[in-house]
Amino acid sequence: MSTPLPAFNKHSWGYLALIAGALSLSVAVLHVFGGPFAPQASIGTTIGEIAADIRASAMRSINGQAQPAPAPQNWDIDRILLVAAPILGVFAIVSAIISSIKRDPWRLAAYGATLGVAAIVLQFLFLLAMMIAGVCLLLAIIENFGEITQSIGG
Repeated sequence: MSTPLPAFNKHSWGYLALIAGALSLSVAVLHVFGGPFAPQASIGTTIGEIAADIRASAMRSINGQAQPAPAPQNWDIDRILLVAAPILGVFAIVSAIISSIKRDPWRLAAYGATLGVAAIVLQFLFLLAMMIAGVCLLLAIIENFGEITQSIGG
């Protein structure tokens, strides 16, 4: 005899929270450890562009010219994954809250909310680490700005 499967409709918010939490953590881990997926310029090219932009911006300020308007960012796969993980995490938390209100088994809601919070925290810590690395890179560029501009004929 086969045992009947648990009714998904009876505890649907709890299962939804668990699935959304698992998906959000999976997307966050995929993005942090598997990315970047979109084509990226080399580090040397990026550093050179940053130094050239700093120099051009300083020259425009000295000459009293207006700075150009910022260009809009394109939506690539990396940016989509960056946004998708926290959104799924919040959806898991909201589903867990609804599951608790409906008196579903507490484990489903707790596991779903925990996975959603873990995805949000992982994404936040990753972005924090990238911002710290970016600040360190900018400090190194500014510290060596004179040498960089002299070597390119500035």
